[in-house]
Amino acid sequence: MSLKSALARPALCAALLLLTAAPAAQAAPAEQTGTVPPAGVPSAVVPSGSGTVTVDPTGRIAPDGTVTLAGTYRCDAARGLAFVSASVSQDAGSVRYGLRGTRAVCDGQVHPWAGSGRPTTASAAPALKPGPAQVEATVVELRPLILPLPTIHAWQRQDVTLVRG
Repeated sequence: MSLKSALARPALCAALLLLTAAPAAQAAPAEQTGTVPPAGVPSAVVPSGSGTVTVDPTGRIAPDGTVTLAGTYRCDAARGLAFVSASVSQDAGSVRYGLRGTRAVCDGQVHPWAGSGRPTTASAAPALKPGPAQVEATVVELRPLILPLPTIHAWQRQDVTLVRG
């Protein structure tokens, strides 16, 4: 294994962890959007005004507990791989559940995105139920340097309603 590949794997893991595990801020308004970083993310990784991300006001919970969220995004001038990811929480809890994201195309156009996952508790029971939930969606690029540098193009925090379906 080369030194470059040995260093890239931990950096990629750290970037993905950053996408799904950023702590929630205290008492956030119903919707926040922009290029101001989420709580715990250094502002140095956020370029000004480089994209947008939206979250549909309704998410779906399948009978097996799989949650699906969707929305749109726009980004441009990405030099590395870019992704749209989302995390969801309920009951103002400190636990956020990351959903599988999708690869982003940063061409300046608006594109749809969707993310899904089956959050479970320690007993394997579904962790989320129909009702109000809080979502954070992020467009992040892994800029190619010696180690990939996660760069946030856009993020949004929004209250949504999860429904069966």
